[in-house]
Amino acid sequence: MNGKILLINGPNMNMLGIRQPEIYGSDNLETIEKLTVERAGSRGYECECFQSNYEGAIIEKIHEAYGKFDGIVINPAAFTHYSYAIADAVSAVSLPAVEVHMSDIHSREDFRHNSVILPYCIGQVAGLGKDSYAAGVDKLADYLEGKSHV
Repeated sequence: MNGKILLINGPNMNMLGIRQPEIYGSDNLETIEKLTVERAGSRGYECECFQSNYEGAIIEKIHEAYGKFDGIVINPAAFTHYSYAIADAVSAVSLPAVEVHMSDIHSREDFRHNSVILPYCIGQVAGLGKDSYAAGVDKLADYLEGKSHV
């Protein structure tokens, strides 16, 4: 194995498959996590998955990643737009992170256009549905392997 990736999903992502399938598709979180773990494995990385509806739990998980993981793929969900605390946590651990979103946040409601977390990430993938996660893993793996630069 090349290393370990932490996948973090934020609030309401546990409702995938039920929540607005016209935007997020019909796959549930378990399916998305399985596909992400498989993609990470195909790139030679172990992947651990975590989801919480609570900002503090996400922050704690990011803190715990320090020294244990090589990078983070994170879908902060609604926290994307206002959680300076999660942004500070990503910054504090100094792990490369990729922000992912299933929908194209830049073409949705105005409040979704801004990410306070992105400045602390090596990149963002949005609008590819469940494939955003695989693309996020690839972006992170390429960075970790020196195949891409920020």
